[in-house]
Amino acid sequence: MPNHKLIIYQLLPRLFGNKNTTNKFYGSVEENGTGKLKDITDKALVEIKAMGFSHVWYTGVIEHATMTNYSAHGIKTDDPDVVKGRAGSPYAIKDYYDIATDLADDIEFRISEFKELIGRSHKNGLKVIIDFVPNHVARTYASDVKPDGVDDFGEHDDNSMHFAPDNDYYYIPGQPFVVPGGYNPGGDEFTSLLKDGKFDEFPAKATGNDVFNPAPSINDWFETIKLNYGIYYLDGKKSYFDHIPPLWHKMLHILTYWGYMGVGGFRCDMIEMVPVEFWAWLIPKLKEKFPGLVFIGEAYDKTQYKNYIHNGGFDYLYDKVGLYDAVRRLTCAEPGASTWEINAVWNDHCRGIDEHMLRFMENHDEQRIASRDFAGDAHYGIPGMIVSATLATGPVMIYNGQEVGESAAGAMGFSSDDGRTTIFDYWGVPAHQQWMNNGAFDGANLTSAQKELRGFYSKLLNVVKNSDALSNGEFYELMIANEHQPGFDTMLYIFLRFTATQKVLVIANFNRTQRAINIQIPVELLTQLGLGGGASFTDLLSGNTFSTADINTGIPVVVGASSGLLLNL
Repeated sequence: MPNHKLIIYQLLPRLFGNKNTTNKFYGSVEENGTGKLKDITDKALVEIKAMGFSHVWYTGVIEHATMTNYSAHGIKTDDPDVVKGRAGSPYAIKDYYDIATDLADDIEFRISEFKELIGRSHKNGLKVIIDFVPNHVARTYASDVKPDGVDDFGEHDDNSMHFAPDNDYYYIPGQPFVVPGGYNPGGDEFTSLLKDGKFDEFPAKATGNDVFNPAPSINDWFETIKLNYGIYYLDGKKSYFDHIPPLWHKMLHILTYWGYMGVGGFRCDMIEMVPVEFWAWLIPKLKEKFPGLVFIGEAYDKTQYKNYIHNGGFDYLYDKVGLYDAVRRLTCAEPGASTWEINAVWNDHCRGIDEHMLRFMENHDEQRIASRDFAGDAHYGIPGMIVSATLATGPVMIYNGQEVGESAAGAMGFSSDDGRTTIFDYWGVPAHQQWMNNGAFDGANLTSAQKELRGFYSKLLNVVKNSDALSNGEFYELMIANEHQPGFDTMLYIFLRFTATQKVLVIANFNRTQRAINIQIPVELLTQLGLGGGASFTDLLSGNTFSTADINTGIPVVVGASSGLLLNL
């Protein structure tokens, strides 16, 4: 039986290792600095492993379009009019076979430096996940390090047609691409000979977010080109799969390339914008070649979850439109928020696939818990993290900086002041830099509140990793059994996880005041588990003990504000 309890740490190397604290709005790489692959040292990896993580998702390592000029190193300059942010979006891939130039100490050996990082990660007991962005590429895509015999995307396309099954791109024949009006790439201070509001692309290609006209808006993914998997979008999404489109083979070759390098998994971007037939063809071929390879899909249409798991072959999918949304409402104490929404998640669209759902409270797309746009205080996220990490046997993920309460305050450049840490700009992450302590990775500069928060994350993840019940156990919901108990309200969530060898009672309190309640466990469950009479229980998070004279009459507990208990029965 596979162990689904992956514990994943997401980090952007460009941000993770950056010691520069300037943080100038729209600052250059020289002004604001950048992290390097070599900044992710053995000491850093030892500390990540010690927190309980099994995998690291290195976000943004593949070469993407950027406004930084590396032409002196033989790398073609990107037109800033089709780049978002001075550093550029990690999701506008410029060369699928290369490593982002920003991340290298020695640019000539950037791929070797990534191989060394994979080796360090493996040496420290961590598996490596990287991004796969199948739906689109940068408008300036051109591989300069592709292996011999590999054709670039679009190299043999017939660009006189909107669509052809063997084309890699979609075209708007006879019309040039138009840069969106009002875009000021790099801000007012940035100047470039190419910053002229124009980009030479004729005929225009369709834009990544399914815009099939030559003039995408500034709110579209205008910096990217949509890839063609054999679906004609202008004819009711008619599919042409009478033979395998060339693009499918190109993507198989790309992922095989990274698989041989030692990558152990792929977080696949926007999988629902690519036909499920492609995934059903691709994933088995790669798993046959690389047993144990993990595929994680970014998905948002909960009606399609089972399709992409059972037919597409994904190991795990984001549970954003589900648990994340429910937990966020509870964390923010929104009017009408209720823990019964959590029941609806596993009892509705996750029924039968709960072990395939990846749970999180932050990632690079979402707002920071500590930001004013979310909860405003990282400690309010504690009960939500307890639920996210313990609800099921599927993976849980933490985003770099979350564990020390990063708030992502202020506008950063292309990224506005919206509670998210930028992925587009050169930037330092202040709370993370306090823990990093100029490369010592010892947390010496953290406040006492930050140390307490990081201690909670470390304790929670290690408990989950080492607990048979929480990693592998069955689930029993205890809301119905307790809804009429004094002290119960719908800001409490109560459930049991159990195996033959361990039983853990989970109580999460989303209230911002403490709650006292006498937890009831149904007689049939007590009989099934062989429990009865007096008993004492230890909270796996705090070490505090609770006891009852007779478990049949309940377990009296007091749960702290914005907190929770993991009672080992």
